[in-house]
Amino acid sequence: MILFGRRFRPFSITSFRTKLTLVSVLCILLPALVTLVVYNLLTRDAVKEQAVSGAKQTLELIDGHVSNTLEYMTYLLNYIQEDIDLKMALKQLNDTVYSEDRLTNEQYTTGSVVRYKIDSLTAAGESVYLTIVLPNGMYFTNYPAYEYAPARILKEPWLRQANGVYGYHSYWPGTLPTQFLSEKGRNPYQLTVVRALRNQSSDNSTIYAYVVVTIMESRIHRYFERLAAGQEVMLLDRDDRVLSHTDAGHIGTDFAYLKQAEGEPERDIVRRDGTDYLISQHPISFSVNGWKLVSLTPYRTAVTKINAIFQNVFLFQLVSFVLFFILLMVALRAFTKPLVKLDKVAVEVQKGDLSVRSSIRGMDEIGRLGKSFDGMLERISDMIEEITQTQARKRKAELSMLQAQINPHFLFNVLNSIRMKVLGRGDRESAEMIASLSKLLRMTIQDQGSIPLHDEVETVIDYMKLMNMRQKETAVLEVDIAPEVYLERVPRFFLQPLIENALIHGLNQQAGTVFLEASPEEADLIRIRVRDTGQGMDAEKLERLRRRLSALPGEEAAGPDKKGFSSIGLSNVYERMRMTFGERFRMVIDSTEGAGTVITMYIPKQEEAEPHVQGHAGG
Repeated sequence: MILFGRRFRPFSITSFRTKLTLVSVLCILLPALVTLVVYNLLTRDAVKEQAVSGAKQTLELIDGHVSNTLEYMTYLLNYIQEDIDLKMALKQLNDTVYSEDRLTNEQYTTGSVVRYKIDSLTAAGESVYLTIVLPNGMYFTNYPAYEYAPARILKEPWLRQANGVYGYHSYWPGTLPTQFLSEKGRNPYQLTVVRALRNQSSDNSTIYAYVVVTIMESRIHRYFERLAAGQEVMLLDRDDRVLSHTDAGHIGTDFAYLKQAEGEPERDIVRRDGTDYLISQHPISFSVNGWKLVSLTPYRTAVTKINAIFQNVFLFQLVSFVLFFILLMVALRAFTKPLVKLDKVAVEVQKGDLSVRSSIRGMDEIGRLGKSFDGMLERISDMIEEITQTQARKRKAELSMLQAQINPHFLFNVLNSIRMKVLGRGDRESAEMIASLSKLLRMTIQDQGSIPLHDEVETVIDYMKLMNMRQKETAVLEVDIAPEVYLERVPRFFLQPLIENALIHGLNQQAGTVFLEASPEEADLIRIRVRDTGQGMDAEKLERLRRRLSALPGEEAAGPDKKGFSSIGLSNVYERMRMTFGERFRMVIDSTEGAGTVITMYIPKQEEAEPHVQGHAGG
């Protein structure tokens, strides 16, 4: 907005609370004004849409009841067709010769099964007329014979269409004049469905029975009267012929107004007898081919009712706007109060006071922001203290390193002189021991941070020779290094502490074997494993060792007992490797009491590694 831009900088608003208030007011006022302008333009269409939507919902509600009734009629057909006892009985009876005047014992006994089944089937459900007619003229019903002569069904003209329907499909003749004597006075029309039951064998698909289910049409139009007050609702077939209507005079007539509707096919306005009607249609969800519900609502009536609702709602919105606007102003001041306080705290921090805190807490974003801000100040203070301590330790370590480099230079030169004199006297074994010690000292005074793996292995071999000289029993070092990793660069002296631990703590300075293996691993890693055949450790000691390696950096190597060359320690190696390779470095320790200890390290290749400060240790 220009108000907040540089053009009117002298009048720019710097308070977030004021900006939020102005934006909130504008966001409320502008839509309200626009609504007032366009309301009259959109009211007519909105009213029409709402009326159509209401009619559509009414039709959907009626559809649920009508479909349930039609589904129940189909359920009776399916039950009779699937029931094994009924199927066998009907087939058996159809194979007999039927005489209405005289029933055989077989026909009577088997017929009793059928009568019992259909009486049980229709006793608890909705009121329906169920008729089963066999091609030989025999029939069964759930109503008295004087109501209707079932044998007449075989002469009905619609039975021919039923003969052309197979399987679970049924034929719906539509609405027919009522045939039942007791219903003719009250219900002039009935709704009927018929299904032909056939043998399922491939060489015999003859019909062995017809099942006819009938309800009164009045049951359908009673749904219209109960659920669609003020609307004219009717049920049409696929040819737009009226199947059910509250006015029986319309049943069987053609409803031509659907074809007159313009615009969308499912809803529009039609004119009948000089009056505009809102028309809406909805297909029956039950799978009857092309049947649909249609409603006609007088347009004036629909507009009057819904328009009154719109006006009342608009008046309510106007009053609500005034009230909620006042509440909004109060709420904005309350919500932004913590932000104002947080701003004051930020100003104090900017001045250099890191001890100040906002003390803002809550479950919303501002509360979390205040908590995070205070936590950030705490972490900054801790980081300043940690950096101060780290710098002090770093200066101390640099001084110790400088002092440590003086003695090895002197000792290296003296040892070389001694080795030459011993070799001159013919004591080759002692000369080799002195040479190993000399090479070991040479490695300590080198400035290289990393060396080839084969140099590190040579250093370990020399160290092993020296350790065997001081021990009573000889330990064997078995080396298995894959050629692919010989030239990979690794930190200096990272293997020596592991070999030392294997000799002193694993083999307990006794005879045994230490295995050193190195091979390439997936994802540009090198796997290095140090394994001994020593005493191992129990599960409790192993878990304690793993927890110690997972401690914070610097805790294990900070004590005064870690300054000696041979006591660098396993934790020191883990910390060095973690600082060098970061999170990609892993150290896995496994041990079995009486079977030895295995330390496996996964090291990234040196050309891809970068210094980090974190890693993993686990088992």
